[in-house]
Amino acid sequence: MVLTDINVIKRILSKHGFSFSKALGQNFLIDPEVCPKMADLGGAKDGTGVIEIGPGIGVLTVELAKRAEKVVTVELDTRLIPVLAETLSDYRNVEVINADVLKTDLFKLIEDNFNGKSVNVCANLPYYITSPILMYLLESRLPVESITVMVQKEAADRLCAKVGSRDSGAITVAVNYYAEPEVLFDVGRECFMPSPNVDSCVIKLNVRKEPPVKVENEEFFFSMVKAAFSQRRKTAANGISSGLGISKDKVSEALSASGLSPTVRAEALTMEELALLSDNLLKVR
Repeated sequence: MVLTDINVIKRILSKHGFSFSKALGQNFLIDPEVCPKMADLGGAKDGTGVIEIGPGIGVLTVELAKRAEKVVTVELDTRLIPVLAETLSDYRNVEVINADVLKTDLFKLIEDNFNGKSVNVCANLPYYITSPILMYLLESRLPVESITVMVQKEAADRLCAKVGSRDSGAITVAVNYYAEPEVLFDVGRECFMPSPNVDSCVIKLNVRKEPPVKVENEEFFFSMVKAAFSQRRKTAANGISSGLGISKDKVSEALSASGLSPTVRAEALTMEELALLSDNLLKVR
């Protein structure tokens, strides 16, 4: 069963009365080279476990199952469960869970299924929910080695940007705090059925054992970062002041104590400068 063959896909979906849901961002891969490459670069190999999110009809799942010792795949759409039962019937090392990954206890999932094995996440994420899923995975501090995902090309540029560069944003800072991101390869819109309006990119987040900076209060740090980037055309001071309700005088004081210009923009700040500013803001707020 070649799950990248358009005729095979249509036959299976027709058999199960399945139709694509725009609301769930469903686009199935039809390029036979993408998923094997994703599985290899995503760390699926003998003795390892893989968590997949949003398997669709199982095209990536099959490649993961060929390489890893066990694959647990989480699918939200109940309509796809019987489809996956058919497409994955030859693979005894795959478990399909019908659930919302954002409401799933992934620590328990890992404990119940992988028995101390090295675990990686590998997924073709729906575009509309890319950031919430990635932040849930990272903020949970799961015991995983890496997170390899296909995302919208524009999102990949932002997620993998260097902190302190023009393309960086609050999500860039958050991702770099928890992981070391890298771009793996691009995937054109023609590789999907139905074809989306944008190109895609596969990225890998190598999960850090420790953050690259130490901050006094992690929750405040991320609140400050979010506020600083909330008004991209304005200075970081304006964003922080309005976002956190701290007077501009105190924000200016913290900027000065951090050796930063009062007119600096958030995207110009490095991770180290953001951490120092956060700590200094805590002292004066």
